[in-house]
Amino acid sequence: MNRDNILIYADHMGRSLAQRYGYPPVTGRVIGYLSVCEPMEQSINDIAENLLTSRSAINNALKILETQKLITRTRPAGTRADLVSLNDISQANTGFDPSEYREMANLAREGLELLKDASPERRQALEATASLGDFLAVRLPQLYEEWNEYRKQVSPKGKE
Repeated sequence: MNRDNILIYADHMGRSLAQRYGYPPVTGRVIGYLSVCEPMEQSINDIAENLLTSRSAINNALKILETQKLITRTRPAGTRADLVSLNDISQANTGFDPSEYREMANLAREGLELLKDASPERRQALEATASLGDFLAVRLPQLYEEWNEYRKQVSPKGKE
């Protein structure tokens, strides 16, 4: 694999995730790099060197990604450095956790309680938020199951 092409891909990923999710660009670059690097497990020094950035920037990015369960850190016996790898999104259940949507709905209902005497127009945004949160909390686990079935059907492993 050509290092320049990897850097370009990592930069594209960094820009995309910064625009869409507000990630710092280096965080998206780390995701991009870890998704195509060889070997799949890389040290922090390897990542920093290959992305032409500082170890502290990589460490900050890894903290964000670890919080979101997008990466795994391992330390092989007898070594002093962590190895970092990108998690398989299907194993992490990332993005399909209904608890954040339940929390969003509950917070909206808490706000609605404060606005119980307000006009319907004033309450509209929080009512929509509560409704969307409730809907997603129910539907996301179902969609995750559907996606797993779909993945089995289209995956080369599932067709063996």
